[in-house]
Amino acid sequence: MNIWRSLKYLVAFTTPLLVWKSFSWEENMTFLPLMYAFVIIPILELVLKPDPSNISEADEEIVSKDPFYNILLYLTLPIQYFILWVFLNRVASGGYYTYELVGYTISMGIMCGIYGINIAHELGHRKSWYEKTMAKSLLLSSLYMHFHIEHNRGHHKRVGTIEDPATSRRGESVYSFWLRSIWFGYWSAWNIERKRLKQNKLSFISIHNEMIVYHLLEITLLISIYQVFGGLSMICFIAAAIIGILLLETVNYIEHYGLKRKKSDAGYERVMHAHSWNSDHVLGRLMLFELSRHSDHHQKASKPYQLLKHWDDSPQMPTGYPGMMVLSLIPPLWFFVMDKEIEKLAEEFPSEVTN
Repeated sequence: MNIWRSLKYLVAFTTPLLVWKSFSWEENMTFLPLMYAFVIIPILELVLKPDPSNISEADEEIVSKDPFYNILLYLTLPIQYFILWVFLNRVASGGYYTYELVGYTISMGIMCGIYGINIAHELGHRKSWYEKTMAKSLLLSSLYMHFHIEHNRGHHKRVGTIEDPATSRRGESVYSFWLRSIWFGYWSAWNIERKRLKQNKLSFISIHNEMIVYHLLEITLLISIYQVFGGLSMICFIAAAIIGILLLETVNYIEHYGLKRKKSDAGYERVMHAHSWNSDHVLGRLMLFELSRHSDHHQKASKPYQLLKHWDDSPQMPTGYPGMMVLSLIPPLWFFVMDKEIEKLAEEFPSEVTN
């Protein structure tokens, strides 16, 4: 059982394995990673029961000191860039139909979202400089480096409030949310960085401005791809990065839909478990390194993924994150399911406030 406790996270590596193989496949098989992540996994999670169990307090110390969990995260960085290199080579090589190219690009986009941004999210909350550097390197592979600023210094402070671009509102479709969250999240990162520079008496137009540095790195990557692999490879990479960004924003959408914190003259109440949607469905948890235990993450952002817990007062989604992401793409069905869940919450936890 102790061996399974750590080895179970190897499930997360089935996605890059399928993506890598898809680049050598043809016809409909190029779409297998998409089918796996957003058809097969959601169907399985409708059948498999969620697991709300937590590790014991005695085991927490053992697990927290086990380097295997960190090694798994660190491996994602070389894997991400290896997959990107294979993708760019495949696009540059030619000899495929247009719809096969679409399949390759979607597969790379899944990597950008699940590995490039999701793992960066986990590492970006760590305290060590090298883990933060790895997080930024992963975000670079998805052209979304400003997420490191906005998420850590913006979203975690403003979650569940009208000021937070990454908190979706009741009755808001995922498509409207994409536009609002991406646009205002980007400008929020600029404002956060501007305030930091001003507080430290540093020039806005300088190498000290992380937003400027991030943009220079992203432009350098695009130019390098263009020079080495050609214009089509660069365009397909940009398309894959956009897919990854939309996957992230879809996760943001489902994580806090319709939940908000109470506000008084003294300001907003503290962030509680009731301000994030969770899922204990095992496959989604493993694929996303426990991202779906989101309430506990917001209680202590630096807590490693393997220690995140289920809480009885955290709102639970009907199925796993992959399935809920698919459901969100059909707004009438999403509203039908989730608005009922919100109403149940209001009855079960009177302290819960909904939009």
